[in-house]
Amino acid sequence: MSLYDQALEYHARGRKGKIEVIPTKPVATQADLSLAYSPGVAEPCRMIAEKEELVYEYTAKGNLVAVVSNGTAVLGLGDIGAAASKPVMEGKGVLFKKFADIDVFDIELNAKDPNDVIRACEMLEPTFGGINLEDIKAPECFYIEEELKKRLKIPVFHDDQHGTAVISGAAFLNALEIVGKDISKVRVVFCGGGAAAIACANLYLSLGVKRENVIMCDSKGVIYKGRKEGMNPYKERYAVETSKRTIAEAMEGADAFVGVSVKDGISVDDVRRMAKDPIVFAMANPDPEVLPEEVMKVRPDAIMATGRSDYPNQVNNVLGFPFIFRGALDTMATAINEEMKMAAVRALAQLAREDVPETVSRAYGGQKFKFGREYLIPKPFDRRALLWVAAAVAEASMKSGVARKKIDVAQYKERLETMLGASYTLMRGIKKRVQSENSTARIVLPEGENEKILKAAAQMREEGICEPILLGNDQVIARRVAELGLEKDLKDVRVIRCSTAEIREDYAKAFVEKRQRKGVTMDLAMNLMKQQNYFGAMMVELGHADGLLGGISQSYPETLRPAMQVIGAKPGSRLAGIYIMVLKKRVLFFADTTVNIEPTAEELADIAIQTAHMAHKFTLQEPRVAMLSFANFGSSNHPFATKVSRAVEIIKYRAPELVVDGEMQADTALTPAISKESFPFNMVPGNANVLIFPDLQSGNIAYKLMQRLADAETVGPILVGMNKPVFVLQQNSDISDVVNMAAIAAMEVHQRKSAVERQI
Repeated sequence: MSLYDQALEYHARGRKGKIEVIPTKPVATQADLSLAYSPGVAEPCRMIAEKEELVYEYTAKGNLVAVVSNGTAVLGLGDIGAAASKPVMEGKGVLFKKFADIDVFDIELNAKDPNDVIRACEMLEPTFGGINLEDIKAPECFYIEEELKKRLKIPVFHDDQHGTAVISGAAFLNALEIVGKDISKVRVVFCGGGAAAIACANLYLSLGVKRENVIMCDSKGVIYKGRKEGMNPYKERYAVETSKRTIAEAMEGADAFVGVSVKDGISVDDVRRMAKDPIVFAMANPDPEVLPEEVMKVRPDAIMATGRSDYPNQVNNVLGFPFIFRGALDTMATAINEEMKMAAVRALAQLAREDVPETVSRAYGGQKFKFGREYLIPKPFDRRALLWVAAAVAEASMKSGVARKKIDVAQYKERLETMLGASYTLMRGIKKRVQSENSTARIVLPEGENEKILKAAAQMREEGICEPILLGNDQVIARRVAELGLEKDLKDVRVIRCSTAEIREDYAKAFVEKRQRKGVTMDLAMNLMKQQNYFGAMMVELGHADGLLGGISQSYPETLRPAMQVIGAKPGSRLAGIYIMVLKKRVLFFADTTVNIEPTAEELADIAIQTAHMAHKFTLQEPRVAMLSFANFGSSNHPFATKVSRAVEIIKYRAPELVVDGEMQADTALTPAISKESFPFNMVPGNANVLIFPDLQSGNIAYKLMQRLADAETVGPILVGMNKPVFVLQQNSDISDVVNMAAIAAMEVHQRKSAVERQI
């Protein structure tokens, strides 16, 4: 199927278009209806009538943006009219929602006269918290935005102008950093005399480019003093005294080219004439002014950016407008001003210099990204842009005096994290608790040569989570640390080469003492202690480290087996693997999902008790344990069901303080209405937060179904039941997963130490 056919089918299938409106409050009963509409709705109306700013408290205004267009300059399609522009405006709404959780109504206006657009937006002001102008042709767009900024008390932002300027500005700063050029001395040629080109030029001047070093060209050639053809007041600002009349002449010796014009706007010969290390931003869509592969043939020293996703350095406005509006809305800003745009530029530029998460790499087919000539700006799917840009914009809004609401920026960043997913919130709480401890947990990482482990170790240190101990070849680790630029982050980190460690013989003797009746000789023990998993486990066993975290490059059994032989399970306890399932409105603990294939009733009881204790440690809330089965409370006497029933009896005897019930079906455990109607005696009446599965098969299937079909975020697997803190990573975990598990390991270390101190 061609792209043409795919696009039409995509927009037409199922519910037509790309957006819908859904209620945010319950409307399930007569009581709900009386609050949502008459008579209850009168109360917020009265309050707003008395004090207009309360409209932000009682309505969606504070999170609602109008995407307004008259369809006169659509996506390179030109003046196609208001109705034909609607798919684009709906798409804009999707991006607002996807990237910044901002609601949008798209408003397409049959209004060619700019004054009609202005008046329409004025009339819409009571409804919206901000207005995003889109696909309105120049020069009318300049006039419309300028007038609306004067007349309205809500942010107005013409993304075709400022979005491109902000994103390309960030790329421009980083390109200059890479080539080592002074922004006040670089000569820049702009190609295009429309909204985006003029906005880019304005912003680049704010960044430090000198007016005398700028030449702007349009379809008629250089914009020079005295030119009459195709001029307007906005172009006139960039008219210069020069004898140059063509873009080819302008490009001679230029340091940078910024194109927002049309395909073939320049030639490779024009690029050939540029200065050393030329910066070429060919951002025309869908076809750049000049193709990157052609440029590289004649100027391999060039740094390029385009508007396309199939080339490096895509200047994509989605990196800007959702987050700029997020920061503006959350401070109830009256405008989006230059200070806020500059804050967004610098935040994006700085973010590009940070390590790129594995989640971004996966979104781009496993491609690796690192700050440099082919990675000047973050990728659109780098979710951190929300935290960096929105927070920077909000802070600039307050400092520049356009904010009507003051916020604590640190707390604001925490709130933004909840928009990235509930697991961020959960893990932030755990990390804060770990960081507040007086001592630092020592976590040994057996796969110390692994690139992800090294990056994670640096992050563990930076965030104050723990002190990592790296096992592996010290020379290999030193080389990789240097290659990754982590020398400062991992300075003085402890690195141990197991095969040559002086302590290896002592570890071998200790292991023989443990396993001599299980066939372990001294020779075998000495060889095993060359293996990092055995050596690391022995460090924990003998108190030379507080916890172990491994498994990123090995199977689960390969990592767990040495720890079991060296450390073993707690006396009387059963090992179990637990996943935390993080959904939008609840957090659930699933067990067992990784270890016990067919546990007995006694083992199920132990798994449930350990999981409940762990759930309490994580959430500081009362665990409510549902023992799951295919049957409800004696409805079947099949052995599978009676095993679960027996486990409940054991739990109530061993841990009478726990809230637990079963056997019950999953919907009985999670749906209050079902439990209340059919099982009023249920101690866990549809509000379970700990789900214990009757066997590994059901637990493993359930967590993977939830992960894939319900978009649940997962944390784990978390191993419980070990005599000392040992945690096993999933193979191919990303860096954030490793850091999160290190935080969990550190929390376990601190809690065990506290328990010992209390006993003393």
